[in-house]
Amino acid sequence: MHDLRWLARQAGRLALDAILPQRCAACGLALEGARLLCTRCRDAIPVLSIGVCARCLAAGREPVGCAVHPNFTVWPAWVYDRRAEQVVHALKFGGLTGLAAGLAGPLARAAAHLAGADLVTEVPLHRARRRERGYNQAALLAAVLGEALRVPFAPGVIERIRATRAQARLGARARRENLASAFRVSRAEWVRGRDVIVVDDVITSGATLEACLEALTEAGARPTGVTLAWAQ
Repeated sequence: MHDLRWLARQAGRLALDAILPQRCAACGLALEGARLLCTRCRDAIPVLSIGVCARCLAAGREPVGCAVHPNFTVWPAWVYDRRAEQVVHALKFGGLTGLAAGLAGPLARAAAHLAGADLVTEVPLHRARRRERGYNQAALLAAVLGEALRVPFAPGVIERIRATRAQARLGARARRENLASAFRVSRAEWVRGRDVIVVDDVITSGATLEACLEALTEAGARPTGVTLAWAQ
């Protein structure tokens, strides 16, 4: 039923695209092709070239420049401004999965120094949420990043073993508690002794990526996170 609803939304969206001119979601400029933002608005999104410690961020400490938690570094491509927000929301909630291919460039720039990694994987959704949405936007981003870096994409390395409450309205401490023991590595032998990139759309409180990076660390991996944006 959920898949049928998702297909119906996609069909309706394609029909509207055929009737209405495509315009930049930020400035209204007419566009050609499957794009959400015009070149000017996309280029105006502030880029980042710093690592953020998910563990420090989740604990409310300064996350930039941490030298204590090497397996918890996350590399965001963008600052989460209103333009980045429109891209993320369209990909995550709007069903515009085709946007992922165009985001390989920003992701690969942020993760260029990780090109020698052994594999790239995604932050998982719980099965129920995955069925409801029809796809996992983090997996789409992980796939295009893997292709850009020529690093094998291995979906499903991390499993979300229990459903969690939505994080948006929770405080920092509640977010960490909400995600405690929510993830595990499906096959530790896949990652033991390997450099693993974990991809998500946005890092906000750091709690989700902290939990995923911790699961990989406990399985013997050397993980690093990459996200499209950092919501500071």
